[in-house]
Amino acid sequence: MLLISTSSLTGYGLHRVFCFAKDAWYEWIDISLGMLNFDLWDAEYISELSLHFKIPVVSITAPGKDMSQKKLDKIMEIGRSLWVKVITFSPPHFMDKDTKWFGETLQRLQKNEDIEICVQNVESKYLFFVIPEYRNATLGKIKTVTGKSTLDIPAIDTTGTMDIMRAQAELWASIKNIFFADRNASNRWILPGTAWAGLSHLPLESFLMKMKSTNYEGHFTLKVSPKEIWVWNEEMVLKNLRYIQKYYSKHFLNFSEE
Repeated sequence: MLLISTSSLTGYGLHRVFCFAKDAWYEWIDISLGMLNFDLWDAEYISELSLHFKIPVVSITAPGKDMSQKKLDKIMEIGRSLWVKVITFSPPHFMDKDTKWFGETLQRLQKNEDIEICVQNVESKYLFFVIPEYRNATLGKIKTVTGKSTLDIPAIDTTGTMDIMRAQAELWASIKNIFFADRNASNRWILPGTAWAGLSHLPLESFLMKMKSTNYEGHFTLKVSPKEIWVWNEEMVLKNLRYIQKYYSKHFLNFSEE
C-alpha cells in the first residue's frame, strides 16, 4: 500500500492534508510527528478526521531528535488509539540526553504489541568528521533492535559500496515500511520518477520491481521535501501526488492506464 506522509505537505493544516490525500486517491496516511505541529499529537482530532474522510492512519513516524521515555509513551498511546500498524523510530541522536527509551525498551514493547515497531536507517553525518550524528545507526544494527525496520531510500549513503539494492538485501525480511523518494548529487527527498527531467539518481523502477518479485507486503510511504510537491500551489500539489500514484501503480502493482 502507498501512504502519504504529513511531512511531505508541511505548511498545511492536518485537515488540508486529509483533503489532499482524498483528492489524490491516497487511502492511507503516515503521521510524521513534529514538535511544532500540535495537531499531530492530538489522537482524538486525528481520529475525527480519519473517520470523516474515511482514510485510516496506518503509520506514525517519531521525531528524529529529542526523544525520551515520556515521548515514547505518548507516541505508543497515540498509535494504540488510532490502531496504526507501524511506528517508526530513528536511532538516538547524539545530542539526546535520554536514550533509555531505545534498545531493550523497544524490544520489550515489541513483544507485547501488535504494532510493528520499526527502526529506520538515517543519513550518515559526522561532526568534526568523527562523531556520528546518530548512534548505532548501521543497517546491520537497526534491524536487530526489534527485528523490524523502515528503509529510508534517500538516506542511504551511495558514495561507497552501498546502494538501495544492497540495502534492501541487508534489511531483507525486516522491512515493514519504505520511505519512498528519489535523490541526486545535490538534493535529497525529491519526487520519484523524475528521470525524464534528468534529475533521478536512484534506480527506483528496478527497486520497485525487485520488491514486487520478493512479494513485499509492507508499506511504501511517499516522504519528500514539501518544495518538491510545490506546496505553495494547490493545483501542482494534486498533480504531483496523482503522478506518484500512477508511477507506483505502474512499477510495483504492474498496472498502467497507458
